[in-house]
Amino acid sequence: MQLQAMLEYVREGNVVVVSDFSRLARSTRDMLQIVQDLTDKGVGLISMKENLDTDTPQGKFMLTVFAALAELERATILQRQREGIEIAKAEGKYKGRKPMPIDEARFKAECSTWRAGEQTAMDTMRHLNIKPNRFYRLVKRLGV
Repeated sequence: MQLQAMLEYVREGNVVVVSDFSRLARSTRDMLQIVQDLTDKGVGLISMKENLDTDTPQGKFMLTVFAALAELERATILQRQREGIEIAKAEGKYKGRKPMPIDEARFKAECSTWRAGEQTAMDTMRHLNIKPNRFYRLVKRLGV
């Protein structure tokens, strides 16, 4: 269940059980806001991994500590990833993903049908078997 849907669904007296607090939010601020929203609704929160209940003062304190540690861990992973990519680029090992080939003549033909109002953009994307972000990027690049 998505977070927003869950927050709207829970009612007073419910208890939300998560496997790990880090699965609930990416930052300490978000985590604390979610916990506050749940608390305001009268909903408890329990983590199986950390074995914490946020209804107790000690649980709230430990939640803040674990949320900060999870945020630090995530930031460290991203930093190391960026550093590794920079090193690989400097050594010429990382060149990014190779662009997928596109039949420009077919693309332009399908786009002219779309521009003429004979089919929708979504139909054009389906015929070309490409996703919206790539479709619009190609439209811009090819000036169609």
